[in-house]
Amino acid sequence: MLYRYKDRRPSLGERVYVAPNAAVIGDVTLGDDASIWFSVTVRADLEPIRIGARTNIQDGSVVHVTGGSHGVSIGDDCTVGHMALVHGCTIGDRVLVGMGSTVLDGAEVGDDVVIGAGSLVTPRTKIPPMSLVMGRPARVVRTLTESDVAWVKGSVLAYVEGGRTFREDVEPIG
Repeated sequence: MLYRYKDRRPSLGERVYVAPNAAVIGDVTLGDDASIWFSVTVRADLEPIRIGARTNIQDGSVVHVTGGSHGVSIGDDCTVGHMALVHGCTIGDRVLVGMGSTVLDGAEVGDDVVIGAGSLVTPRTKIPPMSLVMGRPARVVRTLTESDVAWVKGSVLAYVEGGRTFREDVEPIG
């Protein structure tokens, strides 16, 4: 469901999928082929949120801003795994935020990064490109391989196709 907040309203690109029980609120921009899945909240009431082309925000995740200081920018071709929290931060292109992970205020995540499931990226952390990070707090474990980058791309493509399927072939029955 899309919601206006004061004079701010979501802007959607082409072929976007928003699950019927997701909440996309306020100054949110969704790029082409982005998908927002079931029970997701994307709340841009105080600062803008930008979610790039082909990026998917999976079931139960929350994307929110820090009023007066940090909006959220998530690049193109990203996967934000189930039950993740993305708050007031910048995430580059081709990033996978693992299930149950948290990325906090002022963090900057470079391009081509994998954040392992359950990780905590603390405020103002800067993660360099091509990194695998894991832990609480998250630390760089190693440099990504081309195989890792291809795996992230595969996840993105699967969700682009899933968004298409859900737009066309899913309907409530009761």
